[in-house]
Amino acid sequence: LCTSNLPDPAVIPSEHFKALLDTGANIKSATEGEFTTQLAWIKDRANFNNHQLIDSVRGTSNVLQSNSVGAETTYSTPSGNSVGWVWKAGGSDVLNENGTIDSQVSANADAGFSIVSYTGNETSGATVGHGLSSVPEMMIVKARIGNESWSVYSKELGNTKYMELDGPATPYTYTGAWNNTTPSTTLFTLGDGPKSNKIGNMIAYCFHSVDGYSKVGSYTGNGSTNGTFVYTGFRPAYVMVKDYTVSGEGWFIRDSVRDTYNVMDSTLRANNSNAESSTSVHYADFLSNGFKFRTSGDGANSGSRSYIYLA
Repeated sequence: LCTSNLPDPAVIPSEHFKALLDTGANIKSATEGEFTTQLAWIKDRANFNNHQLIDSVRGTSNVLQSNSVGAETTYSTPSGNSVGWVWKAGGSDVLNENGTIDSQVSANADAGFSIVSYTGNETSGATVGHGLSSVPEMMIVKARIGNESWSVYSKELGNTKYMELDGPATPYTYTGAWNNTTPSTTLFTLGDGPKSNKIGNMIAYCFHSVDGYSKVGSYTGNGSTNGTFVYTGFRPAYVMVKDYTVSGEGWFIRDSVRDTYNVMDSTLRANNSNAESSTSVHYADFLSNGFKFRTSGDGANSGSRSYIYLA
């Protein structure tokens, strides 16, 4: 028994995801050099500034903002120190003709992540190829034109519901999002609504769990400072959590570079432009094989409330 006889892992986490601290401009340039194809999500920690999401399929000067319904705009350098969360995609985007709508896809199949660009048609039952080898468990979708909310699909909520990344509401029941159809190993299905299928340019970020690297899931809070333990199978570098039981709670993001030891208390919210906050309401531990919250706060561990997460 020795390590040389173990199989090589399909995914070495540091080669597929990074969380970085620097100025916004330095994070942008560093990530473009590190991952030649990517999704980079940058947030100014100290100031009220919008989140900025840049990907290599749309072009690295084109920005969408997770806290805004607004159309695609151009990158603006944050004024203060920032955090960047960066996912490696799969090389130059290629034409995918699996669906009734052709897509341009950069897919990192080993790491369970793809960037999918397509042109919506507001037709129920339209399908789009996502480029992954397994069923997406979470999809984050946005129209690049007009003012439309972000739509989030989660396997935990099912194919009849969607959530808005830019807002704190509970899930909406809406056939127009996913046409009440679960994604397959090659395709995801669209309804006739603008949340996922607006006429014009659309973008989707697709994720599925990969052993030892990433996890999409859910848990139920226990309302205790000795919070619910959530098993991921690895020590998280990033966790985004959303209460889907009660309206009003945001998409809380924690990472291992803003807090380098437990207990962690630095929080940003994907759905607003606020600066980073640090209070006991946000206490959490990142553990060797999962995470748990050290608070009874509503945003992460209220008793009997349910939460979805991406780690």
